[in-house]
Amino acid sequence: MTHELTQFGLTAFVTLFVVIDPIGVVPLFHALTQNMNQDQRKKTQSRAVLVALAVVLFFLCAGRFVLSYLGVSIYAFSISGGILLFATALPMLLGSRPGLQGPEASEKSQTEGDVAIFPLAIPLLAGPGTIATALLLSDHASGSPLRLGILFGVVTLTFGISWLILSFGNRILAKMGEGKMHIVTRVLGIVLAALAVQFVLNGISDYVHTLK
Repeated sequence: MTHELTQFGLTAFVTLFVVIDPIGVVPLFHALTQNMNQDQRKKTQSRAVLVALAVVLFFLCAGRFVLSYLGVSIYAFSISGGILLFATALPMLLGSRPGLQGPEASEKSQTEGDVAIFPLAIPLLAGPGTIATALLLSDHASGSPLRLGILFGVVTLTFGISWLILSFGNRILAKMGEGKMHIVTRVLGIVLAALAVQFVLNGISDYVHTLK
């Protein structure tokens, strides 16, 4: 039982971390906040992470209710969620993650409103892939209070790490450079693609077992 819970928590953490990809968000965060002072940058960063965390926790809590209300089976969502995660992984594999775009691509966004909400919180930190992952993981928790508690802890930990990575974003950029960050993002894309395929296989396998 302990081994299963550990494996569940580890899988949830890896999946969420790769989908959120805070390392890939660093260049865009740097570009969007380059005209801010240190205090403003910290407030923007904290607000973006808190909003994204609230969005993901909401879908984590309401996930099973939403699926039940829509009449979507666990198997169907596992397969569709896996396909969506794979679609999220493809741009990462091709090196076209939005977070790796230069300042020119992000300056327009900065003038359109609060950058902490858009595009940092949504869709970069809590985009469709992250929301789909939250729904998928809440479904895998099978209503178990213990597993749901683990998920809450994992989500909070993941966004806490994301906050730290954004805090040291300038240092990360200086040490790694965008070239190495492209490599890291592509490696994370491979991991996410493999997890996405596994979700699809699990959904198909579980559905086949119901037919026997």
